[in-house]
Amino acid sequence: MQIGVPKEIKVHEYRVGMTPASVAEAVHHGHSVLVETGAGAGIGAGDEAYVRAGAEIAPDATAVFAGAELIVKVKEPQAGERRMLREGQVLFTYLHLAPDPEQTRELLETGVTAIAYETVTDAGGGLPLLRPMSQVAGRMAVQAGAHCLEKEAGGRGVLLSGVPGVAPAKVVVIGGGTVGANAAVVALGMGADVTVLDTDVGTLRRLEHRMGLGLKTVYSNRHTLEEQVTAADLVIGAVLVPGAEAPKLVTRNMVRIMKSGAAIVDVAIDQGGCCETSRPTTHAEPTFVVDEVVHYCVANMPGAVAHTSTY
Repeated sequence: MQIGVPKEIKVHEYRVGMTPASVAEAVHHGHSVLVETGAGAGIGAGDEAYVRAGAEIAPDATAVFAGAELIVKVKEPQAGERRMLREGQVLFTYLHLAPDPEQTRELLETGVTAIAYETVTDAGGGLPLLRPMSQVAGRMAVQAGAHCLEKEAGGRGVLLSGVPGVAPAKVVVIGGGTVGANAAVVALGMGADVTVLDTDVGTLRRLEHRMGLGLKTVYSNRHTLEEQVTAADLVIGAVLVPGAEAPKLVTRNMVRIMKSGAAIVDVAIDQGGCCETSRPTTHAEPTFVVDEVVHYCVANMPGAVAHTSTY
């Protein structure tokens, strides 16, 4: 099979669909790989590394899309890329179609067979291709949220850990899955006061067992959700319904009565977001403010740490 790896063109997306090591594996198994020049620059892999692995270097994306039977990407194809797809071709990438009807319609019109990483399931019902990026995004969410709480970023001027004599920030994580668990462990490690909400008591029990009694867990319903969100300094939206749009759990009214300068990091924005006031942002302009609450809603968070995310 002829495999094509174009350079990612989403704003500040530095990951790449295949590393030189994965190219070498594909070539070993009899496939040919066409990599767009500069595709691996964001992870420190130059064209020469791909050539040594057995790839051919293409001068541009047009050549890659024209020559490949299988296109391997990281993020959803942008409008210009979608126009280069064709019937009989296979596209393998993160798609997040639920909140994006335009992309869905255009992909259907091309006739391409599109396989979304985030919906690939293993024998146990897990999401092996989504999990690594969820781990990255969950951990990054705390870093991003900590910055959003700084005064120059529009935040309350609160340090997550606090200091002796001053209480730490209250971090509320909505959802105890992979994103939420990774956010919680980093927030705890930074010394924050951390509460995780989930509707599955078994999940909350496992999180407490893993992280100890320093982690607070609360069963999520309308009352407890509003109570926790409105008391928080930082809210991390970590809700996932596989293959579907995220439910809007944080209402506009909740945001309206949150603390001035509080922050929301909506990791669920890939699937439409779990907050009614959320809208997708980019690494170039990651935040906006609604009712004096800073919103961070970057749809490709792991792209900022491309080396970690790709390798």
